[in-house]
Amino acid sequence: QVQLVESGGGLVQPGGSLRLSCAASGSIFSAYVMGWYRQAPGKQRELVAALTSGGTTTYADSAKGRFTISRDNAKNTVSLQMNSLKPEDTAVYYCNAWLISLDYWGKGTLVTVSS
Repeated sequence: QVQLVESGGGLVQPGGSLRLSCAASGSIFSAYVMGWYRQAPGKQRELVAALTSGGTTTYADSAKGRFTISRDNAKNTVSLQMNSLKPEDTAVYYCNAWLISLDYWGKGTLVTVSS
């Protein structure tokens, strides 16, 4: 069992930055693929970025060049640095931990990009 708690969301102006963090409890954190997803109002949840245990990253096209995912296996945390934020980045951001048949989600943190 893995519990995930996100933090770091909030209101930011277009062009600004935010850093989201996800704290995980449970065993073998380092083995999981960790990801950030987001869901905007009226839209489906979508992958933003993912990071494997081996360090391979995957980014949505909308996130490439602006967002960076990282993890600290010693602290059981995964972060998402978001730069050059746009109004279309407004969404609830969810942390995800996946390993074969195991799939865990946090409750989400709201990011609002608005002037």
